[in-house]
Amino acid sequence: MDSALIVSAADAASAKLTEMLTQASIARVSAVNTAGEARRLLALSDFDLYVINSPIADEAAEKLAHDLTDRMAGEVMVLVKEDKFYEASDRMSAYGIITVSKPLNRMSFWSALKMAEASHNRFIMMRRENMKLQQKIEDIKIINRAKLVLVSRLSMTEPEAHKYIEKQAMDMRVTRRAVADGILKVHEG
Repeated sequence: MDSALIVSAADAASAKLTEMLTQASIARVSAVNTAGEARRLLALSDFDLYVINSPIADEAAEKLAHDLTDRMAGEVMVLVKEDKFYEASDRMSAYGIITVSKPLNRMSFWSALKMAEASHNRFIMMRRENMKLQQKIEDIKIINRAKLVLVSRLSMTEPEAHKYIEKQAMDMRVTRRAVADGILKVHEG
């Protein structure tokens, strides 16, 4: 993770968290005191990690955490008082929010940070896979549209159009998508 945003009403806690995040090799660490400031900053930039030190003055920390997970902004960690930890953890874990009990010690924070990092890396891998699948779907749509053009304009059957596109791709050593794009450009362009 390269960036983190700390939301904490307590400046001393922000300083301690900033120090720990910097020691964990997070290059860009920003800190704000309120959820409102966090939301204004989010309009300009996203972060890989959000650390919310509850309570915060202008909004429930849990509401801000839910909003962050809804927009898939990054990993969200909420620091809660020890007496509220289990209840808060039960509610927030269903949303993928990591909860850490206060008072905070370096080892528990480090463990939570490593969980957040692993989750973040997994999310990035899933996003890449999703993008690949979306590209394949788009390719299939374009190829099918090109087949339809061949069927309607050149009176080919669907199997003939399929075979034609595959043969052209092999002969020209390009993808079927490239052949389909060329067909569409000629016949629809």
